Amino acid sequence: MKKLTIRALGGVLAGLGLLLAAATLQAQSLAEHKVVLQISDNDPSKQTLVLNVANNVLNHYGRDLVQLEIVAFGPGLRLLFEDNANEGRIGSLMANGVTFSACGNTIAGMSNQLGSPIKVNKNAQIVDAGVGRILELTGQGYTLIKP
Repeated sequence: MKKLTIRALGGVLAGLGLLLAAATLQAQSLAEHKVVLQISDNDPSKQTLVLNVANNVLNHYGRDLVQLEIVAFGPGLRLLFEDNANEGRIGSLMANGVTFSACGNTIAGMSNQLGSPIKVNKNAQIVDAGVGRILELTGQGYTLIKP
């Protein structure tokens, strides 16, 4: 009897997990606007600008109607360094559904050049190549904006 109950509970939990995943995918597919923002230089004013643009897009369309991803590569990866002065703003944008992607190629190159591993924001996803991620997203209907 216990095995059946545990097995049934496992099935229910698996089913709930699938429903949650489907609901998340449906919510993402309902987004009317898909935007990818590129940051590829180290200029602090550009870092501020890309974060401002992300915030403005969220405010204009609303969190539920836009999918937004910021892709950092080259010198722009510094935006996603663990100790970046914009860490609070990045956290706030992430809490509002913005995805941040860090270029793995740049992380490897900078780590090699500096002689120690680069630490990026713990909530940023690391992608193989920043440019490749942008190409992937534009292929999925995202509009590329390079502030």
